[in-house]
Amino acid sequence: MNNKKYALWHIPLILIGIIALLPVVFMISNSFKTLQESYQSILSLIPNKPTTINYTTLNHQVNLVHLIWNTFFMATIVTLGKLFTGLLAAYAFRYYQFKHKNLIYLLFVATIFVPFTIVMIPNYLVIAKLNLLNSVIGVALPQLCDATGIMIFLKTMEKIPGSLFDSLKIDDIPNRRIFFNIVLPIIKPSIISVGAMFFINSWNEYVWPTLILKDKSSFTLPLALQNYISSEGGTNFPLAMALSSIMIILPLIIYLIFQRYILNSISNSGLK
Repeated sequence: MNNKKYALWHIPLILIGIIALLPVVFMISNSFKTLQESYQSILSLIPNKPTTINYTTLNHQVNLVHLIWNTFFMATIVTLGKLFTGLLAAYAFRYYQFKHKNLIYLLFVATIFVPFTIVMIPNYLVIAKLNLLNSVIGVALPQLCDATGIMIFLKTMEKIPGSLFDSLKIDDIPNRRIFFNIVLPIIKPSIISVGAMFFINSWNEYVWPTLILKDKSSFTLPLALQNYISSEGGTNFPLAMALSSIMIILPLIIYLIFQRYILNSISNSGLK
């Protein structure tokens, strides 16, 4: 009886999963349609005459390899920066005692609730003063620290017994060795999951790069997509769907590989 009861719960879950996948199937399907067929049967999930012309056209119109590299380079710098600063800050908050530590931590956490629109203009002015406009470094620089990473890493480090750290300090083991040889290997799953989330978010970022990157040679994939869906660049729906399909490949692979770590890290950290 219980098995039948649990089996019934799978029905709405399967329906929700199908609904969630529909936009992805819709996108991939239309990427294999011609422009005419796309507008005539846009809701059809199976192309009448599948074609790869959209991918071929994209390859001729834009330098896909260069776009992918720009996006990958930017996302990698942001991810490594957030991991580095987050791990060091969490280690300091966990194992060091200093004045106003709790207050400083609360100020870090409070930055999560600051809307991006408030810091957008100040960040832009700083990047302009540093002559980093139209550069991937200019996009990455203001994003090298993230309070979410600090919170997750701190929650993970709190599960390491404090007595272990005290015994290591009694043995006069330097903090550098404790951090790299003890703490990092223990929290490796958390580092992987947080790094995966940071990379996916950076890969898909659009608003901030739009402000900084004006030269097409420095565009990332989300900015290049704008050329096919905006009124200024003209609307070519199948091309936009083809570029969107290319964009989701790497984040999808990363998520499928590390989804267990991502879900466990969020649940274990206590974040909702």
